[in-house]
This record gives sequence, C-alpha cells and structure tokens, in this order.
Amino acid sequence: MNKRKRSTGGTQLSEIVAYLDKLLETFATPDYPNSFNGLQLSNSGLVTKVAAAVDFSARTVSATISEKANLLIVHHGMFWAGVQPITEKVYQRLHDLFDADVAVYSSHLPLDRHVRFGNNVLLAKQLGLEASQPFANFKDIYIGVQGISELPTSTLVHRAKRFAHALGGNVVVTDTSDANRVTRRWALCTGAGASAETLNEAARDGVDTLIVGEGPHWTAVDAADRGITIIYLGHYASETLGVFALADEISQRFQLGCTKISAPTGL
Repeated sequence: MNKRKRSTGGTQLSEIVAYLDKLLETFATPDYPNSFNGLQLSNSGLVTKVAAAVDFSARTVSATISEKANLLIVHHGMFWAGVQPITEKVYQRLHDLFDADVAVYSSHLPLDRHVRFGNNVLLAKQLGLEASQPFANFKDIYIGVQGISELPTSTLVHRAKRFAHALGGNVVVTDTSDANRVTRRWALCTGAGASAETLNEAARDGVDTLIVGEGPHWTAVDAADRGITIIYLGHYASETLGVFALADEISQRFQLGCTKISAPTGL
C-alpha cells in the first residue's frame, strides 16, 4: 500500500475516519451496544497527532492532551459503562477534550477480529503461534483465531508471562500439574475471552489450550473438567497490540505524529 505524504499542517479528521471505517469494516461488524464503534467525539476538523490507548479514561485523556495529540483512538470507548449523567468526572473528561480540541475514535470487535491489525492475530504472532482457523463465533463473525502446534505448554506459558508482565499484567494458568504437557491445538480470544460459548467451541474443535485475557472463576473449573488448560494473561495486556498497531498505521499513512499511552489496570 502506498503511503501518501502529508504536510505538517495535518489531515482532515473526516478523511481519517473514512479510512478507519472502511479498513475496520466498522458498520458491518456486529458488536455490543455500548461499544458504539467509530467516531465518538469530533473536533474542529484537523488532526496533527494521534494517540492510542486501550481504554477511554481520565488517565488516557490527560495523557493525550499532555502529548498534544488531537485524535485519541481507543479499544474500549467513551460509552462502555452505559448511560451516565454528564456531571463531575464525566463532565470534566468531556470539558478537557473540548478544551483541547481532541476527537475520539473507538473500535472494539472490528479491531479484535481484523486480519492485519487485530488483537487476536497480533497476540498469536507475539506468542510465536501461527493461526490457521477462526475461533470465537459471535453472531455472524469470528473474533479470535486458532491453530495447531507442537509446543511445550510451559514454553507457551513463559512467553505469555514475559509479554503480560511487560505490560503490568499477571498471568494465571489452570492445570499445571503435567510439566511435560504439549500444546497441540490452541485457541485465542483476547479480552473477556473465557465464556460458556468459547469453552464449548474449544471442546468441539479439540482445543487443548485456550488463551484469553480474562474470564469468570467457573471457567477455570469447567476447563479442567474438559481437559483444557486456560492461560489468562490479563484483559488489558491482551488488547494492547491492536490499537497501537492501528495508530502506527494512521501515523504512517497520513504522516502524523503518534504517541502510545500505557495505562495498565493490572487486570
């Protein structure tokens, strides 16, 4: 893909949004209602620097403004907690964004599933795994990926810990009794990836190791009964790669400044 050079004067927000919407198939991808994918807050129309963060929060808004970025791209957007009165901290965040002329663009499942910039394909590569099939069916799409390997599970766990710890995360692994265990079929679904649906799908597909961000306590119990090991490497850590890669793409394509905001939750 040819990268078009831009002057230091910036790029129109509408041009960047149109590119992101097409790239991510924003409006063709089903999602949870509160995700509200796409442009969530406009600015006066010009972008000179892009910031990227996993979550929309007071921390990420403050860091964006400090870095003098005027487009914030996030994975979990402004409306994740649902309808709230615009008072106190909610008001202050909006006030700061308006005052600094910062736009906000959010991409949840469209980013999770993307074949190039997706959290799942990028995390698989980070862990040294080669995806060959989709995984984690949601409505009429697949969010995650799966594949085959002949990798000692202990090696996979080591890679997961190295990755997560660098991002302030903490890895939890179920069923570590067999030190010689080998992962032969794995599946990966970032974020809240351990659920009844993904466990059923993993069992059906013969998956022996499931890699996720997080999941309810009962999923560890159920996985053990099914003979599946789950590697929980943290919701935040598992979803850093996509949004940072997307910011790099926008920065390079439109010749804009770029900053990546680290705001780990420990979860």
